[in-house]
Amino acid sequence: MSFLELAKRRYSSRSYQDKPVEKELLLQVMEAGRIAPSAKNNQPWHFVAITEKEPLAKIRDCYEETWLETAKAIIVVCGDHRDAWRRSDGKIYTDMDVASAVSYMTLAATDLGLATCWICKFDVMKCVNLLDLPDGVVPMVLLPIGYPTDEVDINRHEQLRKPLKEVVHFEKFFYKPFKR
Repeated sequence: MSFLELAKRRYSSRSYQDKPVEKELLLQVMEAGRIAPSAKNNQPWHFVAITEKEPLAKIRDCYEETWLETAKAIIVVCGDHRDAWRRSDGKIYTDMDVASAVSYMTLAATDLGLATCWICKFDVMKCVNLLDLPDGVVPMVLLPIGYPTDEVDINRHEQLRKPLKEVVHFEKFFYKPFKR
């Protein structure tokens, strides 16, 4: 399958089969995150895989939506501000680097027949305490992973995304507001 086909198959699944995700598949997903690009190749990330019943229940408590209960695995993707590259104006690149790793991980999961959903709105401090994270390491994404119960419409982007002509610019920026 081409990269664009894979990218179109990736979606945010909120319903997973009652089937555990094999450790080998989780390792492949995390390997994809490990090899993702990062600013200055600093790789300011850590991946905490949660698969056991009790720790899963505790991590699920960091999020208020009940659909997360269907996930049989959750990878907590943490950004390590201690290792992040800083631009000369002070901009810290942890967020961008973690986003890069999570993008690779979601695509790898899709390629393996799994589904994911980025979760960024969760109780960060509760998660920090549950995982006993050191200062400077922050949980940034809860990434549930499982075998999906639903199917993706690979043509959904035609209706849900802005057309290419609205976001692509050549030679200089030209802004024309998008109307749906």
